[in-house]
Amino acid sequence: MRGSDPDAALYWFVRMLDGGADPRYMARRLVRMASEDIGLADPRALRLALDAAEVYERLGTPEGELALAECVIYLAMAPKSNAVYKAYNAVRALIKKDSTRPVPMHLRNAPTKLMKALDYGRGYRYAHDEEGGFAAGERYLPAGLEDQRFYEPVERGLEIRIGEKLRELRRLNKKDEA
Repeated sequence: MRGSDPDAALYWFVRMLDGGADPRYMARRLVRMASEDIGLADPRALRLALDAAEVYERLGTPEGELALAECVIYLAMAPKSNAVYKAYNAVRALIKKDSTRPVPMHLRNAPTKLMKALDYGRGYRYAHDEEGGFAAGERYLPAGLEDQRFYEPVERGLEIRIGEKLRELRRLNKKDEA
């Protein structure tokens, strides 16, 4: 089901069901594929996979299998991206090997007078109050990781537009630093 051949995907899906594979397991794998292999290239894929799993739970076999089959075809045809999966794994790997870094002071919540006196939240720029709803130059990662990049969208599906937006935001950040 990873490829972009709906006929082959549907064939192997039915073969697996015919061979005794649990449709609930198949639904779980479809949800995982929508998240891991398609991701933000087509965010509708995840909702469709969850809906197909729910339909199967409500209808059971054989009626619910049709919803799973619909999902199989959709996932086969959807644009593919594992950019979120790769970014998530990169962050997990960094956190595993890196020391614990404190939350920057300007990002810390200050619900008490003491925390305010310790400068928690001081200098925080609320993005909604900024031009274009973006606080250009604002830093959200801990010290030492300011220029770290994890998520790099692919040039497929919705991630084309996400990538354009990300490049523009990064350009604004650099402009603000200059």
